[in-house]
Amino acid sequence: MHNVDLSLDEVTKVEGAATMEVKVRNGKVEQCEFGIAEFKRFYTQAIRGKPYAGVPQLVARICGTCSNAHILASIEACEKALGFQISEQTSIMKRLTMCALLIRDHALHLYLFVMPDIYGQDNFLAFDEDDEEQHQHLHDAFAIKAAGNYLADIIAGRSVHGINPTIGGFMKAPTPEEINQALVKIKEIRPAVTRLIETFRKCDWSFDRKTNYMALVSDPFGYLEGVIKTDDGAVIEERDYREHVERVVIPYSQASGYTYRGESFMVGSLARINLSKDTLHEETKKDAAEALALFPSTNIYHNNLAQGIEILNSMDVAEDLLRETKFAAETPAQPTKKYGVGVGVVEAPRGTLYHRYHINEEGKIVKGTIVVPTGQNQINIEQDVGRLIEQMLDESKTKDEMQFEMEKLIRAYDPCMSCASHFLKVKWDEK
Repeated sequence: MHNVDLSLDEVTKVEGAATMEVKVRNGKVEQCEFGIAEFKRFYTQAIRGKPYAGVPQLVARICGTCSNAHILASIEACEKALGFQISEQTSIMKRLTMCALLIRDHALHLYLFVMPDIYGQDNFLAFDEDDEEQHQHLHDAFAIKAAGNYLADIIAGRSVHGINPTIGGFMKAPTPEEINQALVKIKEIRPAVTRLIETFRKCDWSFDRKTNYMALVSDPFGYLEGVIKTDDGAVIEERDYREHVERVVIPYSQASGYTYRGESFMVGSLARINLSKDTLHEETKKDAAEALALFPSTNIYHNNLAQGIEILNSMDVAEDLLRETKFAAETPAQPTKKYGVGVGVVEAPRGTLYHRYHINEEGKIVKGTIVVPTGQNQINIEQDVGRLIEQMLDESKTKDEMQFEMEKLIRAYDPCMSCASHFLKVKWDEK
């Protein structure tokens, strides 16, 4: 197949809808276009003129699965714009909200989207209960997700579209009984998470292509504070992030792409572990030592392994915070300014998420900017798939094999097209 046209109009086991158009001539990829097919919903336009207090819940509807990350990024932008001074308990509850999100969201991706490919199954519910490993994974998946959901329920009020986080604080604090139950659930799933990490450590999938990595980095390892770092040594303050990534209009995509210094880059779990694995929780570093020895890595499939490590780290951090904090009802902080511009940057499950708001004297949004992880990864995904196709042409792969490998590589990024603006049916037109 030296001359092939591929049209991929549905990608399975990912969040949202995407397309892929590929043209191969004389064994070389001349065109590889990865497009986000979710229709634009104009959230940054919709929030103009809205009172800032309601904006976090509005922008949360950008996505179901990572809605709580949007809420916290939006809250941070508003708090910085208007000079809110939040309490230590509020800061801790924000960290716990992110821990819960990472546990449940990474588990969803690894078990339901990726693991079926390891065991040659069409989907997770097709796992063979007579096979000991597959049977164990079925039970592990639901236990881990339940623990993450419960932690989100008692801290954020719901596992998605949390109702407790508000600008300046939280509407409700967890009770001692809820904390004790959360600690029990976290302890119970630890063997399941270590099994998950070992499964992906032993996975022999490999695709290496040097790229740039970028993430919000802090010590200890976290998702809410710090500075943005790159693997070439650059250090960028949160407020300056948008000035360092260049927006790229992609005519065949409903979402904008982004480059860094004119090149593609990757955000997400692989970038975070590559850049700051030494700041992980000590218990995580001990129990995931063999897996962590593989990092830093340029194998895109190690994004899956990095997500497993982040689940374990989120559990260890959450356990410490729950044990060490005496939670009490608090009145949310109040603004110290009437207007301003604020930036909120958090590390969502899929990577760096940026919200920037300009709030006027009437307390209404004048302008908003949102940059999501999948948009930042879009060009990198496209370049990786192009390289992968050329490799498979050299290896004389069949059409079905090529389709499977392309899907598998895209899934490794854990893309969320709902944030950025169903994979994979292939139409072949051979020349």
